[in-house]
This record gives sequence, structure tokens and C-alpha cells, in this order.
Amino acid sequence: MRVLLILTAISFLSMSPAYANMRVVSKDLVAGKSMAMDQVFDKFGCQGKNISPELAWSGAPQGTKSFAIMAYDPDAPTGSGWWHWVVFNIPASTTKILTDASRNGGLPPGSIQGRTDFGTTTYGGACPPLGHGVHHYQFIVYALSVARLTFGDTLLDSNTPAAMIGFVVHANALDSASIEATYKR
Repeated sequence: MRVLLILTAISFLSMSPAYANMRVVSKDLVAGKSMAMDQVFDKFGCQGKNISPELAWSGAPQGTKSFAIMAYDPDAPTGSGWWHWVVFNIPASTTKILTDASRNGGLPPGSIQGRTDFGTTTYGGACPPLGHGVHHYQFIVYALSVARLTFGDTLLDSNTPAAMIGFVVHANALDSASIEATYKR
């Protein structure tokens, strides 16, 4: 019985994200380092350029039918964090999103940008409250088991809030990889 439990635990752990093969890199973001002004918001007192970062990934598992990108600040003083960018239905053949793809039409055909907490459907850069300390910005690429995100029988679209997209992404995630940058004012 003890051997069976150990084998079951090993089997379960081998499927967990701790053993994930996906990797994500960016020429615009350095893990653990402060974001450049290019990726900082350009409103609310922030004076960045609001340019979405380049993201490149590899190691997606077999059976991946699409990807999603979710950029999130868990340190935002809202009680629920802050969604900065949400892109889904990215074709499975995609392995890279170019710098400024959010607003220059550079996303792959079929990709959809969902509604962020800025109330827009494009990338919204870092802009923590003045004096609030260092915020951590997580850029997560998810490999998904479905080609199109749906909630029940409803296709998600650009009006769908980030939290709902996140719920559906997590329900269909095969693997994920992330890069985290910081910023403070």
C-alpha cells in the first residue's frame, strides 16, 4: 500500500507545473529587474511609452491547441491585483509575440485581446501608486488544450473581463511559463 501511495504521488508530481517544460524569455523584460520606460503606462501620472513587451516561448506540450498571455500585478492595492494585458486564442503555431504587438496589429490572426483593468483591450503598462513600493509584474504564457476559449457555449471576446478569461485559461491550461519584472514610482 505504501509503495502504491508513493508511486501515485510521484505520478501526480510529474504532471505538476514544477516539472513544466515551457520556458518564456523576453528581450524587453529582465526577470527580477525593473521594467524599462517603454513598458510603463503613459497615463495616471506615469510617463512611459506603454509598449507591450516581446515574449518568446518554447517547450509547449503535445496537444497544445492555442496560447494565452496574461500580465498581472498581484501587488496592486485593489484586493484582487490588476490585469495589465490579456491575449487569448493565439494560434498553436505561434512561439513569439513582437514588441508593441498589442497596438500595432502585430498579434497573430485570430488572437483576441480581452478587457484589462484599465478598461481597454490593449496592453496597459506598469503604473503603481506613487510611493507604494516595488510591484511585481507577471507575464505568463499558457499552453491551452482548446483552440478557442469558451465559457459554456459562449465564445469569449474582447469585451470579456480578464478575471473570466483567467478562469477559463486555468481550466484549460496544459502548461505555463512566466517572467516577472518589477517597477516602482
